[in-house]
Amino acid sequence: MSWCTRVAGCLLSLALTGAALAAEPFTIGESVSQTGALAPNGKAVLLAMEIAVEDINAKGGLLGRPVKLTIYDDQSNPAQVPGIISKLLEIDKVDLLLGGNGTNLIAPALPVAMQRGLTLIGLFGLDVNSEFHYTNYFSMIPAGGAHPKEAFSSGFFAVARDVKPKLKTIALVGADAEFARNALEGARAQAQRDGYEIVYDKTYPPTTADYAPIVRGIQATNPDIVFVGSYPPDTVGMVRAANEVGLKTKLFGGGMVGLQTTSIKMQLGPLMNGITNYDFWLPVGRFATPEAKSFLDRYQARAVAAGIDVLGFYLPPFAYAEFQVVAETITVIGSTDKKKMADYLRSHTFHTIVGDVKFGPNGEWSEARVFAVQFQGVEGHGLEQFKTLKAPTILYPPDLKNGELKLPYTDVRGPAQ
Repeated sequence: MSWCTRVAGCLLSLALTGAALAAEPFTIGESVSQTGALAPNGKAVLLAMEIAVEDINAKGGLLGRPVKLTIYDDQSNPAQVPGIISKLLEIDKVDLLLGGNGTNLIAPALPVAMQRGLTLIGLFGLDVNSEFHYTNYFSMIPAGGAHPKEAFSSGFFAVARDVKPKLKTIALVGADAEFARNALEGARAQAQRDGYEIVYDKTYPPTTADYAPIVRGIQATNPDIVFVGSYPPDTVGMVRAANEVGLKTKLFGGGMVGLQTTSIKMQLGPLMNGITNYDFWLPVGRFATPEAKSFLDRYQARAVAAGIDVLGFYLPPFAYAEFQVVAETITVIGSTDKKKMADYLRSHTFHTIVGDVKFGPNGEWSEARVFAVQFQGVEGHGLEQFKTLKAPTILYPPDLKNGELKLPYTDVRGPAQ
């Protein structure tokens, strides 16, 4: 290729990109929690989305138009979601609506999407489609397969199953809200299948402030396993109460949202020791790809100044991957036609920074990909131990395992503070 040809090609590319950036923006609308209980996660999601949009625009945007985000704060309140969706669709007239972040916030969005016949992608919604069976809903969460509620805690129960002598009794507890109910349903099914006696099975109001009475009630049943389904505020409350009360059990944790977030890890520090919990992704093994590392480098460089999760191991990679899925789908089909989008999403494997993603018939990932980790040897509240992945220890899946389960929780847990 001659120098002139190369220059001409570059000029044409720049001209096309310039034309795209001068066009009417392609708007993507979403409800994302910027205040309230889910704000730490929501703010991290928003930064990841902004980075994704920058990358998409650097390649010419979507359908020849620059991508623009239109985001409203749902205040971590499900009641806000339907109104926000109406505003995005009817007033802002966004080109594409995404389903939001978190089970409790996606659940109220799904009926609205069904009424309007939309194709909707939700981020980290635990089996929210189980009651609706809407064919045009797709979920970006590794708790996939035919039984997502069980997949969410499958690693935790796999770890419990290997304990010798066999653990016999289990307590199930969580908030009376969409996410926790789904998590507890999946845990209950596995507990029954594995032959555990369920000695405690209760929910608490999401507005609970004092968790010590709950922990004392659990303690009175003397369970071998305590499985908790909780969102960040009650996760912190349960961890502190377990340390204050001196919870005596062998295995504690399971479905506690928040322990993946850097600020909460640093806040709780040694109080997390002994807790065995789920995680969705860490930059280790087959997941530590150059693409994933590049994204984390860019995210972390901006997270400190933004005052948000400085590591971004939990939600940000999936938020970025969601936009990779969206961008590929719209680019290939050449439109936002709802049926064409749904057909493409159902029939293709997407190569993303969190690994290959393929959706199954129920709109969930075709295969589950959930970690089980245990916090061991957490010292103080410093960042470095989490940045270098000294903590937590990965127990599941087997190919990523880098340590052994330490029992009982009672002996491993951090000191009361």
